[in-house]
Parts: sequence; structure tokens; C-alpha cells
Amino acid sequence: MTPILPVDPPARLLMGPGPVNADPRVLRALATPLVGQYDPWMTDTMTETMGLYRDVFATDNEWTMLVDGTSRAGIEAALVSLIEPGDSVVVPVFGRFGHLLVEIAGRCGAEVHAVDAEWGTAVPASKIREVVETVKPKVLASVHGDTATTIAQPLAELGEIAAANGALFYVDATATLGGNPFDMDAWGIDVATAGLQKCLSGPPGSAPISLSDKAVDVINGRRSIEAGLRGDGDTESTRRIASNYFDLGMIMDYWGPKRLNHHTEATSMLYAARECARVILEEGRQNVIDRHKTAGDAMAAGLAAMGLPLYGDQEHKMANVVAVEIPEEVEGEAIRASMLADFGIEIGTSFGPLAGRVWRVGTMGVNARRDAVLQTLAALEQVLRIGGFRKLDPGAGVDAAFAIYQERA
Repeated sequence: MTPILPVDPPARLLMGPGPVNADPRVLRALATPLVGQYDPWMTDTMTETMGLYRDVFATDNEWTMLVDGTSRAGIEAALVSLIEPGDSVVVPVFGRFGHLLVEIAGRCGAEVHAVDAEWGTAVPASKIREVVETVKPKVLASVHGDTATTIAQPLAELGEIAAANGALFYVDATATLGGNPFDMDAWGIDVATAGLQKCLSGPPGSAPISLSDKAVDVINGRRSIEAGLRGDGDTESTRRIASNYFDLGMIMDYWGPKRLNHHTEATSMLYAARECARVILEEGRQNVIDRHKTAGDAMAAGLAAMGLPLYGDQEHKMANVVAVEIPEEVEGEAIRASMLADFGIEIGTSFGPLAGRVWRVGTMGVNARRDAVLQTLAALEQVLRIGGFRKLDPGAGVDAAFAIYQERA
């Protein structure tokens, strides 16, 4: 009989748009022994994790917790819990993940109004304001940073636009939280969701979420308790949330003092999510943001010095992912394959109209550090040279990145 071998993945330096390598401390947390879901230590850890993520999101929101599932689980939980059939929703679209918000909102039965921008640019706030003032939506929903284009949408003005027009403001911060400025309360964000696998240096599988009081009021208006859990006096909303698993009212009852059973908490992912937040706060939230900015700037400077044109509006670029146009002289997928096979380094391409046109190189989480940036640039230079790209000034990429680090030492 053929032996069944243990899981033994190859060593990789994940320098694409995510996931990235998990922090070793997070991996150790994943190996922590399980306890029962209502063990006092477990419920205390849940409550502690809520507090840690308030600091990560920069919010005072009581209902800051985790949705069990990848970052898309958080997105779906937010939108299905806020939106009822017939509601109007406005979505700025400047990349693949804006289209995703449009699709999910549409599946919730919303009347969706997309405000489009050319890929590689952010959506002007004036265009969003015009649509919001006309439509008066229930929800303004925006991606913060779209890794498909590496563009970050400015959010502060959008919070003002939403509030002035009576809309809830939802933000998908999957790709930005922890590595880019993000000030939930100051920017007027009502609901924000994220994932662990990018700037938070964890594995995919848990989605931090935070809800403002306004958002909680909307969710409470649709509150439902499963028949098997109802007590005397519990009533059922006639507008109940369409999903059971993603019903944020039920999830709040599970995370809150009631501790009403909704699902069995993904214990190991709770440990990982807690450790992701702890290591960020231990380093200092602003220090982590600054580290990502330096690494991203160094990577962008190095790639440009190698003769690779940077893609998109650099004024609105995410700190943690940079895209470059693939030179005509080389075959993009062959270069990526050689980076992986010969150097153990992963970089990404993109989606839709950018598939095969750009490479996306990430500098995020535990990989937002000098040695990872310099190794990636040195390996890419070698692979490009072998692949036939002759516009290289040997060592220029590493020199340009190193100069950024020296300048900001």
C-alpha cells in the first residue's frame, strides 16, 4: 500500500498579493490545545480578543468580534445583515473586489448603483457624492484597498457623504487593515470587515468585524433567535436576516453576555486571530503601518529602478502591494514560475483586464521587512536577465530599495 505522508509544504517566501507567510508566533498559537466553547477561559479569550481588535480597527465599538470563515465570510455577514430586498446600495468600483460587493449586494436583493472608475485609479469622491445624494441609499459600500489594481480608495470623505445622506457606511478592509492607515471612528465607518492573511500576518479563516451603534440598531431590528433556543418573551422579526450562519444578530448573541449557542467557535482560528492582533499592538499599531509604508516604497523604488513601469495612480497606491507592467520582451507566467521554482519566491499576476498584463508584488505582514524586499528584487533581476529582459542596470533594484531603508533608518 502506498504510504500516506504527512503534510509537508515546500519552503516559500510569499511576496504576492496574499496570503503571505504567517508570523511564527501565530503558527504557535494555532497549535495551542483546545478547550470547550463555554469554558470560562475560552469566553474570557473571546472577550479579550474583542478588545484587541478595537485597537486594531481604531474604534470604541462594543461589537467588534470575529466571523468564522475567510474574509469573504465577513463581507457576506455584513451585507446580508444590513441589506433587505429592495434596499438601495451604492458601490464605488475600481477593481475586482468592488465588483464582488456589487454581486453580493445584488444577491441580497438590493438595487445596486455602481460608481465606476478606470482600473488603476480611485473613484473621485465628487462622483460618489452625486450618486449618493440622488439615490439616498441605505448602504454605501466600498473596498478600501483593491489588490487587483493595488489602488486604495480614500475613505474619510465617504464617511461624511454617507452620514449626510442617512446611509450606513460599510468598508471591506481585507487587504489594508494593519498595514495602512485605518481609523474607523474618525472616518465615520459603520461596519468594517477584514481577514488575517494579509497585513495581519495570519492564515485565512477568520474575519474580524466591527459594528457601530447605528449598524447594530439596524441588525437588532431584524433580530431572530432559533426556535430551539427561544425563551419566554423572545419574539421573531418579520424581516429576519436571510442567512443563518452569517446572521450578525445571532453572532452578537453568541459573543455577548447571553452566550446563546450559534455555532462552535473555530477555536484554533480564535487563537490565531488573537495573536495577530497582539503582535501588531505589541509592535505598535503606527509602527506597523510605518513598516509597511517603508517596505512598499522600497519595493516600488527597486522595481522602477529595474526598468519596470509602475502600474496605476501612485498617489492612491496601497502601501502593501505594488503592481508593475510586464515587459513585452518576457513571458509573464514563465518569470513567475521561475521565481517560484528557482528561488522559492511567489509573486502574483492579476485578474480580468489586468490578467497577464501586470505582476503584483506584496510587502505585507511579517514579510514587510528589508531582507524579504531585497531578496525578492535580487531574484527577480536574475530571472528577468535570464528571461531576455536587457534593460537592466545590474544591482539597480536592490540599490534603490536599500537607499529607501537607509534614508528612513
